[in-house]
Amino acid sequence: MYRTHTCGQLRIENVGQSVTLAGWVQKSRKLGGMTFIDLRDRYGITQLVIEADAEASLIETATSLGREYVIQVTGEVIERESKNSKMATGDIEIKVSKIVILNKSVTPPFTIEDESDGGEDIRAKYRYLDLRRGPLQRALALRHRLAQEIRTYLDGQGFMEIETPYLIKSTPEGARDFVVPSRMNPGQFYALPQSPQTFKQLLMVAGYDRYFQIVKCFRDEDLRADRQPEFTQIDCEMSFVEQEDVLNTFEGMMRQMFRNAVGVEIPDPLPRMRWYDAMDNYGSDKPDIRFGMTIHEITDKVQGFGFSVFDSVEYVGAIAVPGAASYTRKQLDELTEWVKRPQVGAKGLVYIKLNEDGTIKSSIDKFYTQEQLQAVAEAVEAKAGDLILALCGPKRKAQTMLGVLRIEMGNRLGLRDPKVFAPLWIVDFPLFEWDDETQRFYAMHHPFTAPKPEHLKWYYSDRKEDLERVCANAYDFVLNGTELGGGSIRIHEAAMQERMFEILGISKEDAEYKFGFIINAFKYGAPPHGGLAFGFDRVCALFGGQETIRDFIAFPKNNQGRDVMIDSPSEIDQIQLDELNLDLRPLPQK
Repeated sequence: MYRTHTCGQLRIENVGQSVTLAGWVQKSRKLGGMTFIDLRDRYGITQLVIEADAEASLIETATSLGREYVIQVTGEVIERESKNSKMATGDIEIKVSKIVILNKSVTPPFTIEDESDGGEDIRAKYRYLDLRRGPLQRALALRHRLAQEIRTYLDGQGFMEIETPYLIKSTPEGARDFVVPSRMNPGQFYALPQSPQTFKQLLMVAGYDRYFQIVKCFRDEDLRADRQPEFTQIDCEMSFVEQEDVLNTFEGMMRQMFRNAVGVEIPDPLPRMRWYDAMDNYGSDKPDIRFGMTIHEITDKVQGFGFSVFDSVEYVGAIAVPGAASYTRKQLDELTEWVKRPQVGAKGLVYIKLNEDGTIKSSIDKFYTQEQLQAVAEAVEAKAGDLILALCGPKRKAQTMLGVLRIEMGNRLGLRDPKVFAPLWIVDFPLFEWDDETQRFYAMHHPFTAPKPEHLKWYYSDRKEDLERVCANAYDFVLNGTELGGGSIRIHEAAMQERMFEILGISKEDAEYKFGFIINAFKYGAPPHGGLAFGFDRVCALFGGQETIRDFIAFPKNNQGRDVMIDSPSEIDQIQLDELNLDLRPLPQK
């Protein structure tokens, strides 16, 4: 055995024992004639001491050690004179009698400590070194615990873990597919699955009434902090269920994960919010309800007074920012420029300051009396010391812009504490989205989402206004302003599925080519079924109090979709291209 204990295991009750440890040298320092070494493995750090009167060969070996050397040490556990309460092993140290160098190391390109001096790019290039750092080890340990909680809970609920294929058929609806050329079928391609959606529905047809897997999925789309080209889903499906059954089952799963993995109790039951209420009050279908500052419509309070910006629009909305009336003109000008950024899309910003002395100061003073501005303040539930911020435009666009502004002000005021968790369900989504440019409907979720039973009269109508009223039998799980998962009750009848394709403008021939296998499967007694999928990487990040998912993935890609550690993607040999019957077009000149 290379070790009798790990570097995070020994405590004061081990004093007097002879032990052997193995790990990496984090740092070494001399104090008087003594040498102190911090030895690290993924379990923790233990301090080693080589005393001044130790054998010359032992002192020589200790002196030769560099950072990240892999060593084995034997010695006696002794009580430390100066204890370190910040270390789990801070009450003891090892009086070393033997050191064996198992492997040397060149000097690493950055310090392997919780607070590293390495930038993001260099740490990504040497990811295997970055993974030695405490924060990443804790992140991956949390991911492991969450995965175990998921499997334990779902197994206890009668779910069966079943793997589905990675090489499937391309069905280009939504995000772009990653495609894989087939050598054995020249000119034809597989696609990597964006989700196992159709396969899990086929498993319901096959009678496996409770399925799950923690599965890799792939989307060829632009990246950001919470998105990767390959990501992991907690994918689940159930037969003979209604929406309430699904919500109760997976609310229980999330409750167990919160309780056992991070020691947090969440409300029972979780709050539920209609999509329309989320948009009206928060400007987002993934609202952060940890703080107020909700959106209020003030259209009827501000139109008809000669201010053409407000008079010419469909909707005017506002939020009351608590305690921000002290914002200076410079701060307000900066905020105005901020909302004009493409990420927000506003043309300008109107403010009303409710000063502590009772006076009201506004950027629209010339158009409104103090009484009229006070009426606006009452409509948005603002009080003395608050700052009212207003935006306008088409209703949904203006609400969305206000939602982005609300989150920004929540960040600036420190109202979005990552240690506070506020989960909820969003329900009653629109089933369809109308696109003016293409003059057609698109599925808000996917084309297998069932309409709510009470809306079938509109679902089978040919009137555009009726179809816009149809709500999906769908639901999203939202935590702290992030959509962690979502799903729906599925269409399980062939006639209803054909109607969906008809509304979406998918011809019978196209539907047969893309989805013929599942349409045919529905003809053989498909049960009522539904399910959902959680973004496991996002779950891990939110539970870990982080916004980015990268620290919770062992080997992530960068913003360009590259793995800079292994330099991928990369070119392939001409021999491989010939085997795949592929010719490459010349790349455009940069």
